Amino acid sequence: MDYLGIDIGGTKVAFRLHGRDGERETVVRWPAGTDPANDLAALRRGLRAVAGRRPKSGPLSVGVAVPALLDPDGRVLTWPNRPGWRGIDLRGLFDRELPGVPVRFGDDGDLATLAEAYQAGRPDLLYLGVGTGVGGGLFLDGDLLRSDNGPVAEVGHIVVAPDGPPCRCGRRGCVQAIASGPATLRRAARADPTVTGSAALRSALAAGAPWAHRTVRETATALGTAVATVTELVRPAVVRLGGGFAAALPELGAATEAVVRALDRPGHPAPPVEPAAYGAASSLAGAVLLARRPGLLAAA
Repeated sequence: MDYLGIDIGGTKVAFRLHGRDGERETVVRWPAGTDPANDLAALRRGLRAVAGRRPKSGPLSVGVAVPALLDPDGRVLTWPNRPGWRGIDLRGLFDRELPGVPVRFGDDGDLATLAEAYQAGRPDLLYLGVGTGVGGGLFLDGDLLRSDNGPVAEVGHIVVAPDGPPCRCGRRGCVQAIASGPATLRRAARADPTVTGSAALRSALAAGAPWAHRTVRETATALGTAVATVTELVRPAVVRLGGGFAAALPELGAATEAVVRALDRPGHPAPPVEPAAYGAASSLAGAVLLARRPGLLAAA
């Protein structure tokens, strides 16, 4: 059996194939613009590049991590970061590209949480993924926390500043509107227009630029406040911080841990904040896990 994990993200699609011939990975960047037809063409190219080169003699199982909300038939209901995807028949696309192959979809935050929890030995765990957006999930008492109405523990949409910047979800002051990679870099660019990515921000931090430290502190404050809020409702043993932006800016983890520690209540110590074991690839690892264990989400 070959197992294919796919992580559909805000800036790219990552593919990882585990097969008899070893492991193969491919990354496809979204084309410029927001035309969903171009996006789907890129998705198909990546899928063919990975699955098209595998031997046809053996079965294949596919797990897909998606940031969008899907209906039971696999059609996109909403994806705030790419609103043009609304109504796209994602399951139909995979059925056409991989006829007869079982394909299972899962929320990217849920799958990242499962991957991290299983890697850690399945403790009670809160996961936050900081990238194009801010996702997350909770693993409690041996299971992923879910509901009949879709994913829960949407940490990115906890409101931490009611008068804060607008979020794509329609509210103001969500964690995502303050702490996502793009939101953080927009604040940094207001202080120094040459900052266009995490590498430049890291360089400014290393140089001791006050505005860089202030920018990261604001992001960490939003994340740490959300962690403190969640830990008043449940008591995870550990918090793991992942996602592409967090992996590229390791200083963010220490800053978030400091905020969480500052918000401790006597007698209620906060859980430790650790880097995600899979770094930027927790959702992809979760997608492979879903391919290997098809009942993973159904049992959660």
